[in-house]
Amino acid sequence: MTKQTKQKVKAPVQEVQDEAELNIPVEVNVVDDEETSAQIPDELAILPLRGVTVYPQTVIPLTVGQPRSIKLVDDVVSGDRLVGLFTSKDPELEMPGPEDVYPVGTLASIHRLFRAPDGTIRMLVQGIARIQLEEFLSTEPYLKARVRGVPEQVESSLEVEALTRNIVQQFSRLAELVPSIPGDLITSALNVDDPLQLVYTIATYIRMELSEAQAILELESTEAKLRRLMTILGKELEVLELGRKIQTEAQTEMEKVQREYYLREQLKAIQRELGEADEQAMEVDEFRQKIAEAGMPEEAEKEATRELDRLSKLPIAAAEYGVIRTYLDWLTTLPWNKRTEDNLDIAHARGVLETDHYGLEDIKERILEFLAVRKLRLERASEIEKAERKDLVRRERVGAILCFVGPPGVGKTSLGASIARAMNREFIRMSLGGVRDEAEIRGFRRTYIGAMPGRIIQTIRRVETRNPIIMLDEIDKLGRDFRGDPASALLEVLDPEQNNEFRDHYLDVAFDLSEVIFITTANELDTIPGPLLDRMEVIQLSGYTEQEKTAIAERYLVPRQIRENGLRESEVELTSGALLELIRDYTREAGVRTLEREIGRVMRKVVTRVAEGKEGEMIIDGKILRELLGKPRYGYREELEERTDRPGVATGLAWTPVGGDVLFVEATRYPGGKSFQYTGHLGEVMQESARLALSYVRSKAEDLGIPMDFFEKSDIHLHVPAGATPKDGPSAGVTMAVALTSLLTGRPVKSNVAMTGEITLRGQVLPVGGIKDKVLAAHRLGVDTIILPKKNVNDLDDLPEEVRKKLDFVLVERIDDAINAALLDPNANGHSAKPVKKSVAQRSKKQVHSTAN
Repeated sequence: MTKQTKQKVKAPVQEVQDEAELNIPVEVNVVDDEETSAQIPDELAILPLRGVTVYPQTVIPLTVGQPRSIKLVDDVVSGDRLVGLFTSKDPELEMPGPEDVYPVGTLASIHRLFRAPDGTIRMLVQGIARIQLEEFLSTEPYLKARVRGVPEQVESSLEVEALTRNIVQQFSRLAELVPSIPGDLITSALNVDDPLQLVYTIATYIRMELSEAQAILELESTEAKLRRLMTILGKELEVLELGRKIQTEAQTEMEKVQREYYLREQLKAIQRELGEADEQAMEVDEFRQKIAEAGMPEEAEKEATRELDRLSKLPIAAAEYGVIRTYLDWLTTLPWNKRTEDNLDIAHARGVLETDHYGLEDIKERILEFLAVRKLRLERASEIEKAERKDLVRRERVGAILCFVGPPGVGKTSLGASIARAMNREFIRMSLGGVRDEAEIRGFRRTYIGAMPGRIIQTIRRVETRNPIIMLDEIDKLGRDFRGDPASALLEVLDPEQNNEFRDHYLDVAFDLSEVIFITTANELDTIPGPLLDRMEVIQLSGYTEQEKTAIAERYLVPRQIRENGLRESEVELTSGALLELIRDYTREAGVRTLEREIGRVMRKVVTRVAEGKEGEMIIDGKILRELLGKPRYGYREELEERTDRPGVATGLAWTPVGGDVLFVEATRYPGGKSFQYTGHLGEVMQESARLALSYVRSKAEDLGIPMDFFEKSDIHLHVPAGATPKDGPSAGVTMAVALTSLLTGRPVKSNVAMTGEITLRGQVLPVGGIKDKVLAAHRLGVDTIILPKKNVNDLDDLPEEVRKKLDFVLVERIDDAINAALLDPNANGHSAKPVKKSVAQRSKKQVHSTAN
């Protein structure tokens, strides 16, 4: 297989001359048809060509690289030097077969060849006549076929002569546009008398598609060949002339810019003479009017006017012109003096909040308080203005900065939209999760290409009011890197004492954010920097109780899933019992997101039933629910009894960013000596709690009925599942002490008791945080008695009424009290709740706080 020496040969004659330097004689001999037929052997070697067509009466260099093609050339050179050159239909095909080549080709003679150092053969071939394939005789070691000569039809007419002259003229124009075409080729083309030879010569050296080149070869009539070549030359001339035009335009671009500048200056002079304003002057006047109508403060208006004066003196083509124009566009489109009127109707706001959300009383009361203050200040505005101000340093604050903290799915984000609806303000949400660049908040300085304001200013312009409600979602997930700390940039935004003069790096003028109500959301406070947290009013949102989840599902989740799944209310009914079973057995979360997904699963089962043509209302109770969703995922009570049925296991309470949770502390002993290890991915503080618990139990061994030398002959291992979850904090101290005491005394822990509290070496139980979330988690698990530090008694007032009625709380000051309340009596034979209830009832009022009292 061969390919042309260059894929697109612009000066093949030059290549022939290169071959001629190897003493290759270049002579073109025209062979007539009878002589050609006599020369064609019965079996002719066929050499497929890639990307090139060889014509009769032409000489062209070829390069051979395939092993079978090299074998073909060697055999042909040692014989009559005749070879059949047929063009491959696919130039990318490496090894064309008999069916991959065109049927018409050229009989050629190999004049000279040269073996290159890389193993390829470079040869010069001369086309003799057209031939057509009749039958392939063999494919190995190379293609061989029987061919026949195809005679040419050369007409002598006025049309042929006219076509010949046109082609000569077109080729002359083409040569002027393509400097690489050698002059001697042009001269020879102009002097060729044979039209057929002219066609083949020019077709060899101009750029055309492979199919077009093959078509010229296959045409029988010389007149048809001339017409086809003239069409191709015309198209190529158009392309080259257009390229020359584009090149000329590119070369004169600078001259054009300079010419336009002079013309614009002349136009300005003419417009001044006629008393007309030019385009730039009109734009400057438009900006001047916008600045006057924007209601900017003095500083911003002064800066805008200064930049406008600079703009008026710059040419439109200047790079600085676009920068200043964009800056002025931002300044004039900000809502400097636009605000929405607050709806201060307290009853309306209360109704909206109650309609949109169930529970969340603290937040609702805070919003109503804000509205009440706004309403009273407006009613007494004249009185307040007349009163003498004693504090001349601190300004009066108008907005509010709230931080909603709670587990996922409790409605933090949706609360923002509800508050905006209640107050008749614009609402927009801005997610801060993963933001690492300080410029995202403050903007980029105008010295950078493509600079723009930060997301705060962008948000203000988007809502077109200066007093919207902006929700900064996931503020606890801000990042920081070499580009700055966005949390530090938020210090000015969220500071009521400073945000009346917030300066974006791009604008570089003060913008008043004091009327904006900022609401931030977070799952935890630990990752929020202290200075930023200090600027916000934190409102805790705890998880929902079973009663609250049931109410939320009935009022919001079920109707929404019915609507989203295309059902009618008359087609499905989810009973309260089924909802309660769904909450208890198929979800374990503080919020209601998983609950809504499970309700959606149920509704999709009903949709499938309706789509199958089954009519009538489907009432889903507990039995049908289990058929639709399968076996329950969680068995709370069974899990408690199963995991605490032997000594050494105690149930503790933990707080996580996604709500409260229950953890089990397991302890075991085995023969050894004075070794104590703890596992479960525990943090340093929790490891210290484990060591504290062991030290306390060893110090009280005699009082607890434990052999004094138990540690001399035993190793103790403490484990807190799940091992892959990191855990830390001091609140598991009581649980660890109870688990170790249970292990060493052989007294199991009551299965319906959970506990939390920090301990000291002296046996005191200290208060801990997250009581509400922990108690709600215990309630979801089925625990009915909870041991808490006595100093956490005030936290019980935050619990929902229905939870307090169902639980007993044992408030302890010392570890001994917790041990006595948690461990079964040595003579007890079971794990039922009755002994716990009895022991709790017998305790003094100083130790037990129950909602029944």
